[in-house]
Amino acid sequence: MDDLLVPPGPGAPGGIRVPAAELVEQFSRSSGPGGQGVNTTDSRVQLSFDVASSASFTDAQRARILAKLGRPVVTIAASEERSQRQNRQAARARLAELLRDAVMPEVQRRATKPTRGSQRRRLEGKRQRAELKQSRRRPAGD
Repeated sequence: MDDLLVPPGPGAPGGIRVPAAELVEQFSRSSGPGGQGVNTTDSRVQLSFDVASSASFTDAQRARILAKLGRPVVTIAASEERSQRQNRQAARARLAELLRDAVMPEVQRRATKPTRGSQRRRLEGKRQRAELKQSRRRPAGD
């Protein structure tokens, strides 16, 4: 098959191209329904990719991927479809999505104070809720 293309996104503005030579595909028989051909076709795909030795990433991207995934070799298995070609495409799509998510830099949340208007709306909502609950009580028996 062709090279694996990871679409552009944060952390990889130009996208990433992983050469097909760096991907290792293994095929085996898939479990589950499949009719008469289930015992004769190797439709399950196991796609492996060694992130640590790949030349497709910069050092910063590689470090980010290894930190997020926690392992140097990523393995994806696909056996949802009956055809090997569709399972190969599904495994490649999953690997591309996984790499794209792993390349993204962590975004630190910036702590902000609630606005005066949001505080007022919150307290007004609490007040209305308290009044509603008070109106449900039994009347005081004087």
